[in-house]
Amino acid sequence: MASADLQWLILRDNSCFLRKGGGVVLSTEPNNLKNRNSFKYNGLIHKKTVGVEAAADGKGVVLVTKRIKGAMNKPAKMYNRVEMKKDSRRTLTAIRRTLKKGYRKDLKMAALRRASAIIRSQRPVTTVQKKRSAKNRRT
Repeated sequence: MASADLQWLILRDNSCFLRKGGGVVLSTEPNNLKNRNSFKYNGLIHKKTVGVEAAADGKGVVLVTKRIKGAMNKPAKMYNRVEMKKDSRRTLTAIRRTLKKGYRKDLKMAALRRASAIIRSQRPVTTVQKKRSAKNRRT
């Protein structure tokens, strides 16, 4: 397997995941936490990658990490997916602990921000109804 630096030199300008426009180059590849086309956030070239996705049923998030051993022999089993459906505090704590203990500490904050944004978007929308005061009521 080629080094991450060599893969980055090949992929940085030519990739099907690139979206160019508005002076900023974005990327839609899996496990790219900030959707930026940069070496640090690229989800294809590193041995260890982190991704946060919404759960399939719309409740909770899925933490996706890349397995280091056996990735070349079994590509279908390359990613480890963990669904987290408890409340937001427990979910964010679990993500924080997973990344802090030696698995890409540099991506911890980006993963937490993405997870909290997904959890926030899954909240039900409540509308505020105006209460009429006793003065405005007609009898």
